Amino acid sequence: MRGMMRGMTRYRIPQCRTTVETRVSNSRFIATAASVSTVKAAQDFIRAVRAELPDATHHVYAYKIGFGGSVSEGMSDDGEPSGTSGPPTLAVLRGAEIGDVVLVTTRYFGGTKLGTGGLVAAYTAAAQAVLAALPTEEKVTRVRLQCVLPYTLHEQARRLFSKYEGRIEDEQYGADVTVRLLVPEEHIESLTQRLADLSAGRVVPMRIE
Repeated sequence: MRGMMRGMTRYRIPQCRTTVETRVSNSRFIATAASVSTVKAAQDFIRAVRAELPDATHHVYAYKIGFGGSVSEGMSDDGEPSGTSGPPTLAVLRGAEIGDVVLVTTRYFGGTKLGTGGLVAAYTAAAQAVLAALPTEEKVTRVRLQCVLPYTLHEQARRLFSKYEGRIEDEQYGADVTVRLLVPEEHIESLTQRLADLSAGRVVPMRIE
């Protein structure tokens, strides 16, 4: 399932891997959540959890890459009755104000069948529990820019960079000063206009890889 609309440049993401265990009728539900920035990274994480707990009965998962209008999602019941585990886990992720997240709930069967409703409730509770414990941080989408500045404008430009949350990575001093920096995507248009005003159109930031 994929969304193709424009996404957000700032959103909350998991700060670190977090695991919470819950128990229902002697079955253990070990929910683990972490930050991933691509579908491949989510798949790699799921494989890693399987390898860490190879004797478990099921490894149910869901992931949500991106946030807002541009999201890639995936899920699996991993052998549980269809719709009882993967969809409830994804529903919890969709309801959370975070992105770039993968959640794997590992189940060790305790000998008592929970039934369809019981499984939905157990997997929902496990996902909610780990997200409640999950520390988050803000993700800011940044773009790398390069500016060539005359020395007379160097300090003024640096103040502009700071105002627009630019992070200077490198400065090279020659006939002019060549500055490479990372700038939040949402600020690029405003920064470009301010630099043009400051330099009478002589300074034009260039995007670089």
